[in-house]
Amino acid sequence: MNADKRRYIKLVESLSAYISVYLQLIILFLCCHATNALAISQISISAGHIEHAQADVKNLTLKLNLDKPVLHLQASATFKPKTQNDWMQFKLDCGLPQQQGKLDSAKAVADCQQGLLESPRLKLPFALKINQLNLVSTQHVNASLQLKNASFSDEAGLHAADKLGGLLMVDLQKTVNGWIWKTNIDWQSGELFWQPFYIANGGHQLAASGKFEAQLLSFDNAYIKVKDVAELDGAASFDFRSGRFNSLKINVPNLNLKTAYPIFFKPLLEKTAFAHAEVEGLASMKFEMDNSEPKAFELQLKDVDIADNNKKFALYKLNANIPWDYDVAKTIKLTYSGGELLNLPLGKTNIEALVDRYAFTAPLIELPILDGAFVLSNVSAARTGGQWYWHLSAKLTPIAMEDFSTALNLPRMKGKASAEIPLVTYVAGNLTTDGSLVLNVFNGTATVTQLIMQTPLGIAPKLNADISLRNLDLGVLTSTFSFGAIEGKLDGDIEDLELQNWKPVKFDAVVQSSPGRYPKKISQRAVENISALGGGGAAAAVQRSFLRFFKQFNYGKMGLSCRLRNDVCEMGGVESTPNGYIIVKGSGIPAITVMGYNQSVGWSELLARIKRVTEGNTKAVIQ
Repeated sequence: MNADKRRYIKLVESLSAYISVYLQLIILFLCCHATNALAISQISISAGHIEHAQADVKNLTLKLNLDKPVLHLQASATFKPKTQNDWMQFKLDCGLPQQQGKLDSAKAVADCQQGLLESPRLKLPFALKINQLNLVSTQHVNASLQLKNASFSDEAGLHAADKLGGLLMVDLQKTVNGWIWKTNIDWQSGELFWQPFYIANGGHQLAASGKFEAQLLSFDNAYIKVKDVAELDGAASFDFRSGRFNSLKINVPNLNLKTAYPIFFKPLLEKTAFAHAEVEGLASMKFEMDNSEPKAFELQLKDVDIADNNKKFALYKLNANIPWDYDVAKTIKLTYSGGELLNLPLGKTNIEALVDRYAFTAPLIELPILDGAFVLSNVSAARTGGQWYWHLSAKLTPIAMEDFSTALNLPRMKGKASAEIPLVTYVAGNLTTDGSLVLNVFNGTATVTQLIMQTPLGIAPKLNADISLRNLDLGVLTSTFSFGAIEGKLDGDIEDLELQNWKPVKFDAVVQSSPGRYPKKISQRAVENISALGGGGAAAAVQRSFLRFFKQFNYGKMGLSCRLRNDVCEMGGVESTPNGYIIVKGSGIPAITVMGYNQSVGWSELLARIKRVTEGNTKAVIQ
């Protein structure tokens, strides 16, 4: 338990002690002077200032009006906890019924309908009913507290409530070593914000009983009902000296994820990929802790649908049995009927794995995707030193690029893509690869190396990699992106690529015609589009000269480079000139040379130019 909670408990104990002492004085006075009491109409006790280690109390007043058949006790005070600057007002008005003109010294019944605890950030109207109170030896207390439109907030805005109404019932019985206690809480109305959770409306209940001995609080039986969410039963033992649970058992047999997720899970996942997810389905959960260490756990999911509102992922008809035991190895089983990952359709999947304490192994996990599969083998994970460490081998069996590009809303590509990575390692939030990710695209290859990902499932993932392009067929590539026809082959290198939240922030990129002898031709439309990327010149020259009569031209080499820093692309070509750079260098007859003049281009502007030319806008835009 933290220091603030301990101080408040001591404060409540102190105030209770003060009131109890004064009540006992009044009752004993009446019992000892019963014959004279009939002639007394009112008894008043007051204290100007009381100092305590936990609080200061001033203007304490107790008044007992001896009206029949009910005595009226009025109490008021102003007090301030030592840790706070604000004084708090306390008022209480109680009725004390008499029995045949005298009071029972062993038991007293109080019905306090007008109670108030108030400060600048707290307003707590309440009614207090004491059903049983042993004022002499304080062996037994039975009372109920009704909140009436209570409200509070803290200065940081992390905790607040409004129009809070509910009934708290407490029964305390003294034993030789401590107390036996029972409590019932009926949250009837109002809303509560306790960072990061927000719960509105009423209908929530708690019933519990146990013991309090030697700073050890035990919950022998506990039942919690959260309306429209779940019912929970359990038992626990909490040690106030260490501030930890010695033991804990929780059983949630039927959890409605549609209502539970936005209240209890989503606030804890705001900085993850699940921050904007919606979940439906049922779940059950068991948890057991012993000697302050997890002992056993079991989670079952039944027909659960989970979907990200940003269309990043989805799983449908997810069923799972996920057990865990500290001493015994358990088998995990998980299935789903389908889903999506970045709009890529996922097929029906069955997964089995073995969990042995804090280690996880699976010889093979096959995840169908499009007409292929993403295959994970030799999966091994372990948690040590508070961090997860895992490694695996990954393989992508051939998938049709036409289906892949359609699913991602990209220009339609042809051919097959496949990949194989000998080793993938994840340590402390960072994912790295040992080996190359090779994609067979556009009749050539794209190889990804030095791949590192940080917080891949977070809200701002970061990726670093090098990409090598070799012998891409420019005919297939340019027809795919409606760029204008170019015959030839293309090589490229993208080094020091850095993506933040999947957007480029840094790279050094060079693409150029592959070395070797092969047909090299470029259409007039491609000249116009390349000219638009580089900043103009060639397209206008073609339109003004006899070259406009040719549909295609010969070239010797072509290339374009971009060095991205601070959202600005420093551009270049195959050769530099005093006024710019050469993008396409002509050769033979007819030949054409395309120049670039804008050496510094904003990244967003360059993307806009690429978008215009790949969407079929053949008119060169010169800026």
